[in-house]
Amino acid sequence: MRIVAALARAIDSVNECIGRAAAWLALIMVLLQFSVVVMRYVFGLGSIFMQEGVIYLHAALFLAGAGYTLLHGGHVRVDIFYRDATPRRKALVDLLGTLLFLLPVCVVIGWASAPYVAQSWDTLEGSRETSGIPAVFVLKSLILLFVVLIALQGLSLLLHSILTLTGADGRRGQEKQEPM
Repeated sequence: MRIVAALARAIDSVNECIGRAAAWLALIMVLLQFSVVVMRYVFGLGSIFMQEGVIYLHAALFLAGAGYTLLHGGHVRVDIFYRDATPRRKALVDLLGTLLFLLPVCVVIGWASAPYVAQSWDTLEGSRETSGIPAVFVLKSLILLFVVLIALQGLSLLLHSILTLTGADGRRGQEKQEPM
């Protein structure tokens, strides 16, 4: 059980680091959007590259930060079953939710998006705009990053649930999993 707890903590650490790094994208995105607005309305200049940059940062923020959000209990869950439940019941709900919903959805999204991303990489797809960002293939790859990070955090949630149900509670900070 020590190995299971260590694996769950390692996955939590990965998503914690990626989530904290992704949070900085929000600041960069706001500054970039502010620059676009100032350039447009003060100087009469436009930049498609910068406008697309806001879109790329927005996508990266949400797709890379999804595992972090799951780690901290920020995703939607049916609170009627969860709010007043005991830790064991919460672990059972997390276990079943992960097995029946989260991981199958990750498989479907991964399976459906892999050819889409691969085709983009095959052509090194770029922006449709002449002065846009020539890396749409990187943007589309964020979908697969999302799937991996959410699936890994789902595995961690599954492992934490098993540890709780078996009495080997390896969860650091049970409060992290409470709904916000």
